Amino acid sequence: MELTQIYKKAKVSVGILLILFTLSCNSTKNVIASGKASDKLSVKQVIKQHEKNSTAFNTLKARVKIDITQNDKTQGAGFTLRIEKDKVIWLSESVLGLARMMITPDKVRFYNKIDNEYFDGDYKLLSDVVGIELDFMKVQNILLGQAIFDLKEQPHQVALSGNSYAVSPKDQSALMDLFYLLNPSHFKMDSLQLQQPLKKRMLQVDYASYQEIDEEIIPKNIRIVAVDDSNEVAVAMAFKSVSLNDEVRFPFKIPSGYKEIVIK
Repeated sequence: MELTQIYKKAKVSVGILLILFTLSCNSTKNVIASGKASDKLSVKQVIKQHEKNSTAFNTLKARVKIDITQNDKTQGAGFTLRIEKDKVIWLSESVLGLARMMITPDKVRFYNKIDNEYFDGDYKLLSDVVGIELDFMKVQNILLGQAIFDLKEQPHQVALSGNSYAVSPKDQSALMDLFYLLNPSHFKMDSLQLQQPLKKRMLQVDYASYQEIDEEIIPKNIRIVAVDDSNEVAVAMAFKSVSLNDEVRFPFKIPSGYKEIVIK
């Protein structure tokens, strides 16, 4: 597998790579979704449970396998992931460190040693990919199975969708439809669904399974599909080891002489 294919300058591919990263560990227990959704819960109760179960760790270390499928071709690689909650998301290719990226509230940065290229910019890249204004907290929430917007900022409604609670704004934007499917066992997301019909854009994040790590409920397997007109990218993520609240470092320095990637 050539890692260079993963880091090419295709807008959707790069953007999705930068969005996605999550978790698994020694004291891990699979979370069995045995709860049953009930029409007796109000939207306020569902939202309260979702926010109550948000993660509270300080740091995270993990290994993650990422497979990207585009144009019927799949490429995969293993990475080391480190997070300092609300501050840094850091990812490095596990074997030779051939690629590394770091996301902070102010910056999106990465470099690729195979092609001697780097990117150093803001969140406009990610926002262009998914069609909404992204920031560090929204990216982090996607990784942790939490709603990307503050559910208390506007009125929401709830309905049953299979065995999930479908939470959506009462007044959907004319340009965007947004739905959260929340699990009745732990109230994390089963799925995030965002559609922009006029722009022929769609982002869907499905959380196939969760795990309990040191009393925290964290995603275990995630599948992300992004569609921009006729261009579709699917990303599968599997988290095989994780530890919480250990000391972490985030070494990152763009090598001299590298060519800057400019994505228009």
